[in-house]
Amino acid sequence: MSNTFGKIYKISTYGESHGKAIGVIIDGCPSGIEVNEKDIQKELDRRKPGQSKITTQRKEDDNIEILSGIFNGKTTGSPISLIIKNKDQKSSDYNHISTSFRPSHADFTYHKKYKNRDHRGGGRSSARETANWVAAGAISKKILHDLKIKIHAYVSKVGKLELNKTYNELDFDNTENNIVRCPDNKFAEKFISIIDDARKNRDTVGGVITCVIKGCPIGIGEPIFRKLHAELGMAMLSINAVKGFEYGSGFKGVEMFGSEHNDEFQIKSGKISTKSNNSGGIQGGISNGEDIYFNVAFKPVSTIMKDQDSIDSNNKNTIIKGKGRHDPCVVPRAVPIVESMASNVLVDLYLQSKK
Repeated sequence: MSNTFGKIYKISTYGESHGKAIGVIIDGCPSGIEVNEKDIQKELDRRKPGQSKITTQRKEDDNIEILSGIFNGKTTGSPISLIIKNKDQKSSDYNHISTSFRPSHADFTYHKKYKNRDHRGGGRSSARETANWVAAGAISKKILHDLKIKIHAYVSKVGKLELNKTYNELDFDNTENNIVRCPDNKFAEKFISIIDDARKNRDTVGGVITCVIKGCPIGIGEPIFRKLHAELGMAMLSINAVKGFEYGSGFKGVEMFGSEHNDEFQIKSGKISTKSNNSGGIQGGISNGEDIYFNVAFKPVSTIMKDQDSIDSNNKNTIIKGKGRHDPCVVPRAVPIVESMASNVLVDLYLQSKK
């Protein structure tokens, strides 16, 4: 039923947005990894709602509870079970869509596929599910830390305004210094203004998150059907509201000639590297030791505080009235989700390479 991700480092999730709890079971995590509730909570706090004026005002603390798999601050090698209890549900906010479908949501397709849809907050299709992914990512990040692999994600575009710097020109230490999670403070202020204007206009706006992976060793990724970029793409496209994924030169690469695009090899200070990195650190689906970088495009949040035309379960025309507490732009809270899913992919493929 597609509730499990990964081949060796497996994460299986459960729960609905307005159910009693959500949670994740992690299987295949090596023993001896130092991790505790504080490590996981730190990542969840970056994703949780109610952080600022540009995020949903739902007040969920997202407190993590470890049920199994960690003893005396270290993983045991047995399945790790984590649970997050839901607290601030206002299910009545969704009574008006119990028999009708919100435009561009999963309401219509879930109704047609399953015939029994949990309309409260989108149920299983809610982005609240991603808290499970971040919890699992907090543990996979600890594994990558021991391997000296670092993942940095940040907001690089909101609406039509794009950060005019490459990641090499940025200080990632500044990413958490503002509520939009952009390492350039001047652009951060502009991004915040665009998002806040959308909120005031009872509308939403989309954006782009750029992710950079540093220190990835050569040889991560499988040939043909489990290529590193394909696994990253699948992970990113599984995130709610994601509409596009590109790595390396991406779509701009089509504007270049091969003589411009090819990454020529060189030996510098006794180390093999490439003069450019249009490949985005991946060649033939396998990491080549250079920085891995990619962009993830997020659509405007589908729930807007304006009336929209729609239909109901009886195939009658209806009007959807926006209600509830929703993000005017998803990208500030999605930064830790992108990092976590990239981390989960890398750990899974790394463990495969060691079999």
